[in-house]
Amino acid sequence: MSQKNETPVLVLSLLITVGLIAGGLWWFTKKSGFNLGKSTSSQSENSTNGARKTPQASGNNFASVENVPTGLFTYGGSTSWAPIRLAVDSAIQGARPEFRLRYLEPSSGNRGSGSGIKSLIDGQLAFTQSSRPVEDQELARAKQRGFDLKQIPVAIDGLAIAVNPNLNIPGLTVEQLRSIYIGKITNWNQVGGSDIPIKPYSRRIDDGGTVEIFVQDILGGQGFGNNVEFVSTTTQGLEKVSLSLGSIYYASAPEVVPQCSIKPLPLGRTQQKYIAPYQEPFVTASLCPGKRNKLNIEAFQSGSYPITRNLFVVVKQNGQIEQQAGVAYANLLLTEQGQELITQTGFVKIR
Repeated sequence: MSQKNETPVLVLSLLITVGLIAGGLWWFTKKSGFNLGKSTSSQSENSTNGARKTPQASGNNFASVENVPTGLFTYGGSTSWAPIRLAVDSAIQGARPEFRLRYLEPSSGNRGSGSGIKSLIDGQLAFTQSSRPVEDQELARAKQRGFDLKQIPVAIDGLAIAVNPNLNIPGLTVEQLRSIYIGKITNWNQVGGSDIPIKPYSRRIDDGGTVEIFVQDILGGQGFGNNVEFVSTTTQGLEKVSLSLGSIYYASAPEVVPQCSIKPLPLGRTQQKYIAPYQEPFVTASLCPGKRNKLNIEAFQSGSYPITRNLFVVVKQNGQIEQQAGVAYANLLLTEQGQELITQTGFVKIR
């Protein structure tokens, strides 16, 4: 073959070779997802976006919480926290088995916020649960021991007033409630009801944060009147109310609102505007327990319901593993998973 005839053949062979190489590159990029037109920064951005979509990076659940210590940590405190201890703490244990929790009964006296804070200061607890703010004298005692106390709000609660279902009264003002418990108002006809003597019930002031909040915020620090009869537990108080037309009792709203045997009473700062602790429409006793009243979450979150409070995790600021455990416990409760479980136990989420 002459040189003139060989030239077109060589050119054609070269074109075929280039085409095969280009086709191979196209096939490789299509299959691998690798884009030659993308810069390295774009690839990094895609990797970051992928990480944001994983639950661990989102901070939404117990598994995502960092700096959770390993060990057995003893805690105590408020009786109002009991539903959270039963539901939320067991879920924490399932998700974080390295973070073991044990509730400790006080060695003397009754369970409650005050006894829990005292035990924390005395070195018997890693952290504690409280249904009231830490008091000045407690902060001072901690200072004397060489550390500070930090209170971390994790949920919203309120006090609800329980009366007999057959008592015909639209509601009470906070001032009327105060007057009942200091013995100034003694008959329901003084607040728009029938001629029925009022019989108020309460737990004792050293029984927990709920009573302490009531005395401080409602009674203004004044003591209970001689007309008040004391009970040992909320269960006992609610039973008294269910059996007596003139009775009245107060407790944490999740303990009162869903009950079938009593009626939660609307409260107001003035008589013109009562706010119910339950969602309307009211579920009557005849429909319960098939249906139950639910907390008025919006009123609790907005503060329009007149007696609300925060639930706190109280942490010892000593730079030791106890502080790490208390902060970790609060952070677990403040995840979306923790807040949702708190809502399911009857309290109002704080975030």
